[in-house]
Amino acid sequence: MKKTLLFIVLSASTLFVVDAYSTRTSSPPKDAAYWNKMAEGMSQALIKQFWGASFKDYPDRYYFNYGSNLSDLTTAHYWPQAHAMDVVVDAYMRTKDNHYLDIYPLWWVGAPKFNFSGKEIDPWWNEFVDDMEWLVLAQLRMYETTKDQKYFLKAKQMYNDWIWSTWGPEKEEPWKGGITWKTDVGKSKNACSNGPAAIIAARIYSMYDEIDNPGKKNKRAYLREATKIYTWLRDNLYEPTDGRVRDNMNAQGKVSPAIFTYNQGTFIGAAHELYKITKNKQYLDEAAKAANYVIDYMSTNNGVLNNSTSGDGGLFHGIFFRYFVRLINDPNLDYDTKKNFHDYITHLATVMAEQGVNKETMLYGGNWHKAPAKEDAVCLTPHLSGCMLMEAMCVLEPLAKR
Repeated sequence: MKKTLLFIVLSASTLFVVDAYSTRTSSPPKDAAYWNKMAEGMSQALIKQFWGASFKDYPDRYYFNYGSNLSDLTTAHYWPQAHAMDVVVDAYMRTKDNHYLDIYPLWWVGAPKFNFSGKEIDPWWNEFVDDMEWLVLAQLRMYETTKDQKYFLKAKQMYNDWIWSTWGPEKEEPWKGGITWKTDVGKSKNACSNGPAAIIAARIYSMYDEIDNPGKKNKRAYLREATKIYTWLRDNLYEPTDGRVRDNMNAQGKVSPAIFTYNQGTFIGAAHELYKITKNKQYLDEAAKAANYVIDYMSTNNGVLNNSTSGDGGLFHGIFFRYFVRLINDPNLDYDTKKNFHDYITHLATVMAEQGVNKETMLYGGNWHKAPAKEDAVCLTPHLSGCMLMEAMCVLEPLAKR
């Protein structure tokens, strides 16, 4: 017993490896066909259970409902629309099935139509800057998969007009820059508004040369902005000793101690985007450290992340999975780190698939160890996190031998 306790005190990551190994050896390894079947089942459940127009009496409801099977039709949930669309993009990339592609133009109409705080000048606008950022990221992925430049141009316009415009004056104390979290709370600079903004600017930079008329703002400006935003996030909210990303700096310049998986995820995503552009290994190392923090300190629910069954928090893990798997696939990640990450995400997915997903409805309700009953209403946000993990397993590259 004393020896076990010593391991717990000394190394959370060591404890994880033991727990994960016992879980993996208790069930046979899953192959690509298995993960494809899980992802397809859960993505189809997303369309069947949440896409408003799937229901007979709602033919023009081009919007993802907040509860399964018409259990919650409230529309004050703007930002999950982006992540639902991201899952549709994932499914289309995996299958090339027009069933998914056909949703693009319908959602393009519905998302701004149901936006609860859109402006007359721009129905896509929202008072939450980070909410607009999620929509922009989805639009950029819609462009990537169709090459329809209207998606890119809308994303670029929203970034320039509504996101980068909230960057604070760099001499303004105590923030010295930073992207605002909410338009009516101008002095709160949050990880959730800075991480995604850096990813957006970096991706616009990377796509810029593909666009016929990308605008007057030159390509290099987007890279400068991505670097500025990321640097602010790293210098103010990231802890280099262990990789944690704190939630925000408030109006008094006080940094919140709160740590959330989605902030770890977008920090990883921003660092990785800049690494791919610049090849500066510091970015890759910082991304890996932020990922290790999740493994070492946040996987306290019998070796997996905490349960999150509703609300905004239901989406946090999914955002982490989205950017984490891209990092795992980077060919320049050292083997031991890659293997640790590969084993960890496989462990998470195995637990979710075996214990958390109802095999009849293919719904995931946010409890890793207990699937929702057939008659249970499920919130959109945790189901999206489940979809994102299964889709991540479909793009996770096999671990090469050392």
